[in-house]
Amino acid sequence: MNENDGRQGIRIAIVTGGSRGIGRGITEALLGEGWRVFLCSRGQGSVDEALRDLGERFAGRVEGRAVDVRRQEEVEAFVAWVLGEAGRIDCLVNNAGLGRFGPVDELSGEQWREVLQTNLDGAFYFIRTVAPAMKRQGDGWIVNIASLAGKNPFAGGAAYNASKFGLIGLSEAAMLDLRPHGVRVSAILPGSVDTGFGARSQRSERKDHDWMLRPEDVASMVLHLLTYPPRALPSLVEMRPSRPPK
Repeated sequence: MNENDGRQGIRIAIVTGGSRGIGRGITEALLGEGWRVFLCSRGQGSVDEALRDLGERFAGRVEGRAVDVRRQEEVEAFVAWVLGEAGRIDCLVNNAGLGRFGPVDELSGEQWREVLQTNLDGAFYFIRTVAPAMKRQGDGWIVNIASLAGKNPFAGGAAYNASKFGLIGLSEAAMLDLRPHGVRVSAILPGSVDTGFGARSQRSERKDHDWMLRPEDVASMVLHLLTYPPRALPSLVEMRPSRPPK
């Protein structure tokens, strides 16, 4: 489809890491609200599986490709494809991320680079690539899925903490750069989310995960942000489980 979906009232979103976990929850929430969503994930198998499942319920409104967000050229090719198919981008959700945990003196350089390049560089590449299109439109939302770990360091979290501290800084600076052009940038900082993410997951410590946030909770916040009037910009949103374990 090469027509401008935005002019037909169909809003266009990109969700990185959209095939599973928080990203999958956001993808499904947007589709449920009538958006057309282009998702990406590092593995083509994960993308294909998500598209098979989602395509049965949201035929014609969900597409995706494998993208390694650490590679700027892959990000640029993906965004060019989306613009070629849909003509505009109304929302970018930077969700792709991973964690490698351990004492700072035991982390390898490879592990450090993998986390920083995925969680921080990837978000930067997507922001800088979609920003020109959004500025031409005079509107758009960029939502970065950060973490409370971006404000609260923990032992064993050197790489992950650094990436999320950096993502919050990137998000706030991008917000200041882009808001004069009608483009709003927000960061959501979830606490513990029940996705089994990372080796440091508290899932391994407790069988009862009911206290944790769910991907759909974060997705609800994304949808809530998208309803704000143009004059309002919540730039940082913290989310916590309401009843954490004692």
